Amino acid sequence: MRSGGGTAGAATLAVLRLRPDGGGWASAGRKTETPWPPRGPRRSLCSSGPPWRLLFFGSDHFAVESLKVLAADRSRSGGAVSSLEVATLSADVPVADFARRERLPLHRWPPRDVEGRFDVGVVVSFGCLLHQRLIAKFPCGILNVHPSLLPRWRGPAPIFHTILNGDTVTGVSVMQIRAHGFDVGPILNQAVHAVPESSTTDELADVLAAEGAQLQLLDTLRKLPRKMADKREQSPAGATFAPKISASMSWIVWEEHTCQHIDRLHRAIGSRFPLRTTWMGGTIKLVDFAGRCHISFAGQSRRRLFVPLRLGYCLDVRIVISLGFSDAGAERMPGSVSFHKESNTLAVCCKDGWVGFKAVILKKRLTAADFYNGYLHRVLRPRGAAAAFVSPPGGGKASGGEPPHTHLAKKTTAEQRRRHK
Repeated sequence: MRSGGGTAGAATLAVLRLRPDGGGWASAGRKTETPWPPRGPRRSLCSSGPPWRLLFFGSDHFAVESLKVLAADRSRSGGAVSSLEVATLSADVPVADFARRERLPLHRWPPRDVEGRFDVGVVVSFGCLLHQRLIAKFPCGILNVHPSLLPRWRGPAPIFHTILNGDTVTGVSVMQIRAHGFDVGPILNQAVHAVPESSTTDELADVLAAEGAQLQLLDTLRKLPRKMADKREQSPAGATFAPKISASMSWIVWEEHTCQHIDRLHRAIGSRFPLRTTWMGGTIKLVDFAGRCHISFAGQSRRRLFVPLRLGYCLDVRIVISLGFSDAGAERMPGSVSFHKESNTLAVCCKDGWVGFKAVILKKRLTAADFYNGYLHRVLRPRGAAAAFVSPPGGGKASGGEPPHTHLAKKTTAEQRRRHK
């Protein structure tokens, strides 16, 4: 899983390594009589088999899991790794932190002086396209651990798009890097993994990171000559792209988004970008998603609300509550918002039903009850008024970041009144 598309040769060359005395970043630009680490004889072919001299490229927590497994294997007799060094784009990423703790030689991007010193490279969630002149310096090439069943979800954010699109099956692919595109090289190893129905991006990433490191990467390195001989090209059929996620994806379009889509969107990006809408001309973030709310309109004053409560990993339990809302005139209009006192939940109408949230963020975090008492009841109090969240102009596609925050008005906007007449 990689992102970005930087040019490897555009930056000034810099190589920094950790010395075994724990002295931190050490410059490799000066000539020394005893370079560290010492150079070994170059292998001309990959067919000789392990153990391998390996250079690891990575950045985030997902990549750390693979690096941990490789570091442990290097210390084991008869392992697949004889030496291990690390390259990162920055000194302030989790992979660099791990390398310092484990006293692994650490290179700044782009690495130099690598020819003849390594047999194989491994890329995991690195964030930069590798050029052919670098790939050619590794006799066994450079491998990539990618958390999807390639060719599905090529690109920097495969796990996010797996959740967002409701895939029931995903997996981990180990492929050989090619310089002309992201995630297009031949596949050496692949494993299928079922996606739990209620899984979030973070939960699935943890599972795939461990599985990809232990079962796929290490297995591939142990059997690398045979895996290279049996590698298969990716089929163009079924190829999809997983672009980076951004804050613009967090806008809810109540007229277009279904309950299922909002649930998937929350599980896919909610930990990084809270879901957003507009209220009284300003941005409001919707947090603590409570699932789908089933409301039946048997009368104007009494309604029944089925509130899903999530217990444990993937168990949904519904409780049936008879309740009365004070905004009876705001039924079934996308964006309509009501407060249920007993469960402390804001219920919002979308394209095909109602979804619930336990809290919001304006200038600060507010529980559903706090939002009702401080803002919502002011709108509900005037006769004939209706409370509603409004979708952003253009369905949120043009609103990449946070719109200017405006002061909350005491009355509904003209747009809200027009929609609920």
